[in-house]
Amino acid sequence: MSSATITTSARLMNSTPQTEEQAVVRKVAVSSFLGNFIEWFDYASYSYFATTIALAFFPTDNHTVAMLQTFGVFALSFILRPIGALFWGSYGDKKGRKAALAHSIMFMSGASFLIGCLPSYSVIGVGAPILLLLLRMVQGFSASGEYAGAATFLGEYAPTSKRGIYCSLIPASTAIGLLAGSTLATLMAANMNSSAMVGWGWRVPFLLAGPLGLIVLYIRAKLADSPVYQSMNDALESKGAASADGQIAAKSGMFAYVFMVFGIGHISDKFGRKKVLIGACVAFIVLTVPAFLILNTSQFWPVLLVELAMCATLTANDGTLSSYLTETFPTSVRFTGFAFSFNLANAIFGGTASFIATGLIALTGSSIAPAWYMVGVAAIALVAMILSHENTDKDLNHI
Repeated sequence: MSSATITTSARLMNSTPQTEEQAVVRKVAVSSFLGNFIEWFDYASYSYFATTIALAFFPTDNHTVAMLQTFGVFALSFILRPIGALFWGSYGDKKGRKAALAHSIMFMSGASFLIGCLPSYSVIGVGAPILLLLLRMVQGFSASGEYAGAATFLGEYAPTSKRGIYCSLIPASTAIGLLAGSTLATLMAANMNSSAMVGWGWRVPFLLAGPLGLIVLYIRAKLADSPVYQSMNDALESKGAASADGQIAAKSGMFAYVFMVFGIGHISDKFGRKKVLIGACVAFIVLTVPAFLILNTSQFWPVLLVELAMCATLTANDGTLSSYLTETFPTSVRFTGFAFSFNLANAIFGGTASFIATGLIALTGSSIAPAWYMVGVAAIALVAMILSHENTDKDLNHI
């Protein structure tokens, strides 16, 4: 596209009615929401159906070994996330956010769909877990650009004064994806016998990723790249460059998360991302171990209150992180910087969380061992945030 064409497009955008601009932002918001929803719906599905997947792909007399193998595949799939982050980030920074997001959703939803089609161990033997691992790695590679890309795309379209609340839609879609996955798993478990679950039931959520991915692809195909990205290209061209109670408590927490995360996005607009993120780190350090102790009581109301308290703490982090990372990097490397830093952390801490938690409990015999691990991670994050910069009120073009 020539600089004259971009300039003309920019002038037309400035001359069009505000309602048309708002309609475009809404489409960007919907596509960003659905794309990230698919990723975390898949994440929840794999986690909640882990026991069934273990039976289908890792038959063994030792259930703990089967579960560790299942979570091991889950963890290994995150190895490609930093690599995928560099690939999709670089692609999105050089070729455009729209192109990167359109291709990543095809690979991500396609891999999830094919997982739902995989034959089990009883049909093809050791080939089944190998294919599962390969598809999970493809899914991890492609998903590594989704959260960062969606947040970047939406953040660059959003009004500066409301960027925090717009970007909080991304973590909200994460929670809704997890909620949808867990709810589907609960309903299926309540209405299907174990043989049906192992035979075909676990495949349903993965198969749903196919049509959902096509919907997102269709919406994104109708959108143009963000004005700030086009503005950068214009400037470059001008210079010559180119459990039942537990389930209820958890779901209540997820519902609360969805509503609280928008409030946190607004608060971060008013008080700054750095202050909110520092507060979140401190809260995790102080509250995590007591929360685990209360969760072990298995009493509904205390557990529910703890779920809500920890969800509030999590929203302080998640509701701010997407806008914070969007503001951390300049436009020319924003997608890459966001995607790589976010997915490197996911690979190190996120993908291994279930595996490490299970291993720590088995090693120590204490169900609160993972809490101390979480406190350590939060302490590292606190030091990083104290040393970070505040860019809340800056124009993205000036970062």
